[in-house]
Amino acid sequence: MLRYATDWLGVYREEVNALNVYPVPDGDTGTNMHLTMQSVRRELDTCDENSMPSVARAISYGALLGARGNSGVILSQLLKGFAETIKDSAEVDAALLARAFQAAQKSGYGAVMKPVEGTILTVARGVAEGARGQSVDMVLENALFKGQELLDQTPEMLPALKQAGVIDSGGQGYLYIVQGMLAELRGDALPEAPEITHYAQQQFENEEFGFCTEFLMSGATKPIEEIRELVSPYGDSLLVVGAEGYVKGHIHTNEPDELLATVGRHGKMLKTKVEDMSEQHTEILGMVGAMARAEEELAPSGLVAVANGYGLVKLFRSLGARIVSGGQTANPSVQDIVDAVRSVSAERVIVLPNNKNVLMAAEKAMELMEGRAVVIPTRTLGQGIGAALAFQPDVAAEELKEAMTQAAQAITTFEVTRASRTTNITTKNGDTLDIAEGDVIGLQDDELVQAGGSPEDSVLKMLGAAYAGQEIITVFGGPQKTQEDLEALAGRIGQEFSMAEVEVHAGGPDLYDYLVTLE
Repeated sequence: MLRYATDWLGVYREEVNALNVYPVPDGDTGTNMHLTMQSVRRELDTCDENSMPSVARAISYGALLGARGNSGVILSQLLKGFAETIKDSAEVDAALLARAFQAAQKSGYGAVMKPVEGTILTVARGVAEGARGQSVDMVLENALFKGQELLDQTPEMLPALKQAGVIDSGGQGYLYIVQGMLAELRGDALPEAPEITHYAQQQFENEEFGFCTEFLMSGATKPIEEIRELVSPYGDSLLVVGAEGYVKGHIHTNEPDELLATVGRHGKMLKTKVEDMSEQHTEILGMVGAMARAEEELAPSGLVAVANGYGLVKLFRSLGARIVSGGQTANPSVQDIVDAVRSVSAERVIVLPNNKNVLMAAEKAMELMEGRAVVIPTRTLGQGIGAALAFQPDVAAEELKEAMTQAAQAITTFEVTRASRTTNITTKNGDTLDIAEGDVIGLQDDELVQAGGSPEDSVLKMLGAAYAGQEIITVFGGPQKTQEDLEALAGRIGQEFSMAEVEVHAGGPDLYDYLVTLE
């Protein structure tokens, strides 16, 4: 039922995105909830289906690890309450299903510091209140009826919804999940995706927007309550939750660098995501404009890039790319890439995988798109930047391919991260590196070349070995690096390589101290 609910929500994903207005228009509620459910499904696919504790853990654990956005994190807590209720039972009957929905509501409200009515929480309450009946299908039917009743009332609870003339997006997404569960039980086929003709974000200006900032951390050295207190001064729409030794956070803030650096001192940062909501808002309005221009001639070429780290995402967007979120340890699926290609209004779309582990998925997506996509085999984010700089939307993709490939190959990429295990490595130059877990390691064009010392020492050592009069050195700092760290490193680079122009930016990729390009 939950697997099918994932597909059911996927049908309505863009409709839910189009509804989103609260608390500020970050525009991707449907996508975030769908990604959260996809993570649940991945865990369900590998669990012991004959063991209720195993199934329950897959639901709770998968939802937490995959939670994206405010709506996704709240959904993960709803599913956590649901899973904890069923975990000790051999089967789920009508009475237990009703209790699971009631526990879900309590878990959702308990995760939010200042619960607001007129949101997904209100609809979860409606589902819980309606979940009654003598059979499982009756419980789901009644839950949907009451949930819809409260969803219809959400515009009267939140002025932003009333202004835009819409119901709450997260609440609608939650009802689609419950609908999908009932549809699987009845054997209903998936419906056609509805046509989107209006985006609620059109009602709002973008001056008020900040950065939608998320993190996933393991090995926290402080309790969740203390981490929540550390984060709370930085903004609003705050959620900090945890399970299975992980801490997941979401906040809207104007200071993402400082926030992530502060949190990162108290555990191992596994994933971060920072979205500039004003840029996302502009992109959504551009989609509205694209619908209005549907009858006009398509651009010859479009661009899709796989990236993470908000500074890098911002750069790729500025160069005309539609972004697929992903990278090291978070590889996007073939379907993620196909969906992005289909969303671009162009005759053909160039795809930049930007990671050797994403190349195969990109090539498979190209096969599925039957000639509409062209893949340039960029193996690093640095190569992707070089290729994107050569992109021209008014030139045919086949003509661009050679120039963009050459531009990618002209970039040398350095990455500084930490070793995930103790090992002994012989580099391509024949050097032997004894590496302990947690040591700083340096990679040049995805090849391990250096280990030990500080992250800054690693950058300078790799640059020293590779520098041959290049003109520009660009540094992206990872999520735990402050602006002071970046400026100090820029000063050291400037002293040693005085002939080169040095640029520094926050928002580098997850799990890395620095990403540096030499061009």
